[in-house]
Amino acid sequence: MRLNRFIANTGVCSRREADQLILSGYIKVNGETVTEMGIRVTPTDSVNYKGKLLRGERKVYVLLNKPKDCVTTVKDTHGRKTVMDMVRGCCTERIYPVGRLDRNTTGVLLLTNDGELADALIHPSFNKKKIYHIHLDRSLSTTDMQKLSDGFELEDGFIRPDRVEYVEDADRKQVGLEIHSGRNRVVRRIFERLDYKVLRLDRVYFAGLTKKGLSRGRWKHLSEKEVNMLKMSASGKKPGKRPAKS
Repeated sequence: MRLNRFIANTGVCSRREADQLILSGYIKVNGETVTEMGIRVTPTDSVNYKGKLLRGERKVYVLLNKPKDCVTTVKDTHGRKTVMDMVRGCCTERIYPVGRLDRNTTGVLLLTNDGELADALIHPSFNKKKIYHIHLDRSLSTTDMQKLSDGFELEDGFIRPDRVEYVEDADRKQVGLEIHSGRNRVVRRIFERLDYKVLRLDRVYFAGLTKKGLSRGRWKHLSEKEVNMLKMSASGKKPGKRPAKS
């Protein structure tokens, strides 16, 4: 593991701040001061910061049903409510959100201090399924439904949802959309491209996690089963499948 990631995983600071500690000569590995970036350490290495031995933190996984008017960031310079305010007191470890939801987008959001898992979940190659419940300003026509199914160009490239359907035939202003893309504001931009205004956007599913039984603004610690599911999914393994013998 890279030294900056190891330091960040102990909860001392962020990875970027860890880079500065290394460059400033505050970090020792096996008794030797290191100032070179990119150094890797193993579980048997001794890492010290200001004379204190750094140890890996207990891994924490928190699922939040994010409310509106809440920004997905650790700190906000404008004094707005953040997702960290919503989970305050859930643990003593330093956790952070995995990916982003717009200020007015609600729903499933994972927060953790497991940097390796977080990186896998947000990496473009991971392509994990996300499902959104969308309320539009007017009924989605069958013609535009077909356009969504066929896909079309946005300013940053071609996009085609994996699945799109009406939540209820009687109310075609409500649409369910499944997508793998992690592009910024992609769901809102899809409907803006078709001249619809998104009134409400709720993420109901992310990488196997749902908000079932979790009211808006509430959080919970993931169960061991849910954590194992995420880790196996991130590694490309299927739940219940044993690793091959070497």
